[in-house]
Amino acid sequence: MKSKITDANFPRTADGRVYHLGLRQGEVANRIVTLGDPSRARRIAKFLDATPVPFVLHSERGFLTITGKYSGTPISIVAIGMGIGNMDFFVRECRESLDGDMAIIRLGSCGSLVPELPVGSLSLPKACVGITRNYDYDFTATSSESSAYQSPEPPYRISRLVDGNEPLHVQLKEAAEATRPEGARDAPVRADFINASADSFYSSQGRLTSFPDHNEGLISELIQRVPGAATLEMETHHLFHLAAVYPKPPTELPSGLDSSHPVLTRPEGEISASGNAPNSDTPQEKLVAARASRGAIYATAIQMIFAQRQSQDFITPEEVELRENWAGKACLEALVKFNVESAQADEGTVWATA
Repeated sequence: MKSKITDANFPRTADGRVYHLGLRQGEVANRIVTLGDPSRARRIAKFLDATPVPFVLHSERGFLTITGKYSGTPISIVAIGMGIGNMDFFVRECRESLDGDMAIIRLGSCGSLVPELPVGSLSLPKACVGITRNYDYDFTATSSESSAYQSPEPPYRISRLVDGNEPLHVQLKEAAEATRPEGARDAPVRADFINASADSFYSSQGRLTSFPDHNEGLISELIQRVPGAATLEMETHHLFHLAAVYPKPPTELPSGLDSSHPVLTRPEGEISASGNAPNSDTPQEKLVAARASRGAIYATAIQMIFAQRQSQDFITPEEVELRENWAGKACLEALVKFNVESAQADEGTVWATA
């Protein structure tokens, strides 16, 4: 850390840069493609307009942001690495670095659990569940009966559903079909399945190692409990969750409610917060109300099937390159066609042209 931090609650440098992504206002656009691999981010950034020259920022914490224009529309491509924690850094720090609505598409690879999604397919999940390891479970016991501590819960928890944004989801599906390359004419593109995001690559995805993870039946349980579950990865559920719970701006709230009481406009069955709401005069409630005008967050995802868990097939390098270009172009096309309210003005941004 080379700069003085001004706020321990939400760390920023004196010149306004957030702690992990290293960004400040005017360096990240309202439309964002997020992915894990920085090399993939650079490859997709080649589709950006030549003018203005894209802005590139490597943060000290390993995040890469590339911001430019695509078909004249400001877009950022942000590589975040892997996992829930990095997705949390990305969404929260980008949200506090820009005003107006945010449209975010997660582009990543994943494993398939169903024969309808062979290696090389694209899946656009309509909803997600989260899978988390239960740290109160006695993983050292050879069986639940021999456990010294009888956990009332199973070794893994599967959350309820949280939906992505349907209009952005539809726009992405149309873009994926419109940009389909010659070499992938027969590759399935499915937009009707559900994704599961795990908090680890191994235990919470049912992979067997020498650790006593008690996960032998996890995949079967997932498929049984969540009809339509078809893919496994590590990030998308948290993106969908944060987008769903973020306070809507006053113009999007139902009649009779104000922004100090945010409403989650989600269908029945999605994940929701539990417990009593905080008192209206608490600092946190005032903070939420103050930030409600920043704009809504709309999120969806596109996944390249790299592994087939049933057949054990894995994608080839040639197939990866084709799918990356295809999915990346679809993300960019979908974002420029998606309506974003109150987007930042060009003045003072890295994409401003003289």
